[in-house]
Amino acid sequence: MAGLQKILIVLLVLILVLLALVFSLNNQMAVSLNFLLFETQPHGVAVWVIMAFVIGALFGVLMTLLATFKTAVSRRSLKKRLDRAEQALEKSRAETNRTL
Repeated sequence: MAGLQKILIVLLVLILVLLALVFSLNNQMAVSLNFLLFETQPHGVAVWVIMAFVIGALFGVLMTLLATFKTAVSRRSLKKRLDRAEQALEKSRAETNRTL
């Protein structure tokens, strides 16, 4: 089953590469992007689209890493609080058993 999954992933990657190649070959018209203060050098439409995709993917990965880090820090803090509460409970139970 794992071998079939690897083959399907390789086929999917090859199809995506082929689609990207066809896209870039069909969109070679050079355009420049005009921002408020500057204008870029002319590049093919495919270059701009692929660059936007890569920057968006990197931004998404960065946001995911930040969220994961925040969750890990929160989890660690809650684990410490839980350990302290469990220790206090055990201490309280021990004291209650001594008084009985």
